[in-house]
Amino acid sequence: MALPDPLAEKILAISKQAGDKIMEIYEKDFAIYEKEDTSPLTEADLAAHNVIVAGLEAVSHLPILSEESADIPWDERRGWDKYWLVDPLDGTKEFIKKNGEFTVNIALIENGKPVMGVVYAPALKRSYIGIDGQGAWIENEAGFAPISAKKHADGEVWKVVGSRSHQSPEIQKLLEDLGGEAELVAMGSSLKLCLVASGEAHLYPRLGPTSEWDTGAAHAVATAAGAKVTVLDGANPLAEDAPDLTYNQKESVLNPYFLVSA
Repeated sequence: MALPDPLAEKILAISKQAGDKIMEIYEKDFAIYEKEDTSPLTEADLAAHNVIVAGLEAVSHLPILSEESADIPWDERRGWDKYWLVDPLDGTKEFIKKNGEFTVNIALIENGKPVMGVVYAPALKRSYIGIDGQGAWIENEAGFAPISAKKHADGEVWKVVGSRSHQSPEIQKLLEDLGGEAELVAMGSSLKLCLVASGEAHLYPRLGPTSEWDTGAAHAVATAAGAKVTVLDGANPLAEDAPDLTYNQKESVLNPYFLVSA
């Protein structure tokens, strides 16, 4: 099948080109880099960044905010109503551990909201695509399939996504507060949000630091799949009126703590 938006097809292709560059480095012996006093992570990040920026500039005239070019002054950024938000390589610990759970992330942000996103995990050969108002899909070696978030049912075990690399006592307390039985599902990088989007988990509470480029693309996938991404501000995290996580609304690119829920 083809995606319903030709631009999304182009963004998916760009993410795969960046993923190819990352895999060229990922498949090398990292010990070689240590002898040369260089970082495979830095090389992979920059290689993917260059591919993505060149690709986006070929299909769009919108500004680009990437983790690898994040020093754009707030006075300039605050005037952007539509822009590309990019993390060329999310999941640094997963990349170094070589467990495959790292991603290329490209999001289209409009008026503070992610309206299109592609998350590509090159080592897993898996993509997640979300388009506001049109739906969300997973693509793997079997092709495209639609995905949707799955609500928790009474009596069902809560499946809660947690970081493979960053566990915290706060997560354990939230599991206890949910009541009933809860199962922690470990995952790295932005794939954590995608597990809620695909119905493989009910919740992903993020109670640690993230930047906007870490979440933008997967946020678009999650909301297109019917999930919510809301700010954890001390009130009931599952409240219907919890504020949505937004982008480029302040000088800092750090996100508040947030919850992805079905």
